[in-house]
Amino acid sequence: MQSRGVKAVIVGLMALMGTAPAWAHHSFAAAYDMKDAITITGKVVEVRLTNPHSHFFLDVVNAKGETEHWTFEAGTPGGMLRNGYSPQVIKQGDTVIIKGFRARNESNNGMLTELVTSDGTVYGMFGPQQSAGAK
Repeated sequence: MQSRGVKAVIVGLMALMGTAPAWAHHSFAAAYDMKDAITITGKVVEVRLTNPHSHFFLDVVNAKGETEHWTFEAGTPGGMLRNGYSPQVIKQGDTVIIKGFRARNESNNGMLTELVTSDGTVYGMFGPQQSAGAK
């Protein structure tokens, strides 16, 4: 009898462990304030095309002339590539404009919705409908 109870507990714990990845994945709306749209111009420090989301790291000069470090979360690497972006498009030191939404905690983090290069090329966060170069 006690053996059945232990087995039930073990099975229950295993089932809960299987749902942990779903709990860990967040909604953009949970992390970013969709009513706080921002536009930031800065120099690219790094671009990471890593799962689950790509990240763009910028140095931005604020109104006081001080450099702030910003991080923007973007779409999946596959979505970015399908949208026409490639690692050769943006290099360290390039100036870009990023539009998006600020983090709810008001840190220097944001969700990228649009990236504009110095030549005016526009890349979206996801999907082929957001960029002329998309496949």
